[in-house]
Amino acid sequence: MRRVDKPWGYELIWVETDRYVGKILHIEAGHRLSFQYHKVKDEALLQQVGEMDLLLENDEGVLVSRRMEPGDSVHIPAGRRHRMTAVTDCDVVEVSTPELDDIVRLEDDYARVVPNSVDDG
Repeated sequence: MRRVDKPWGYELIWVETDRYVGKILHIEAGHRLSFQYHKVKDEALLQQVGEMDLLLENDEGVLVSRRMEPGDSVHIPAGRRHRMTAVTDCDVVEVSTPELDDIVRLEDDYARVVPNSVDDG
């Protein structure tokens, strides 16, 4: 297992293969990840601890906000814009395809925005 510190908390990557990756995202209350999408990466989330608001683009291209509580899950296909905001300290289990560097940031609270960039999360 390896820990990757982030400005919003940290990731614990507990499995990484050429076919899938499993991580736990620990997001501190009041922090949020980039508003982003992935060109190739496909991911699924399971809210394990705490609450977060997930902003996610639907099939019609409309952004919809959803409160995620423990036990809630969601699939985020490649190309869907999304953003996670922690209401409380929270832990989110993420299982995805292995393209960890496939992040196109649209907005970022931590000055990591580069239009059409690929970055490390």
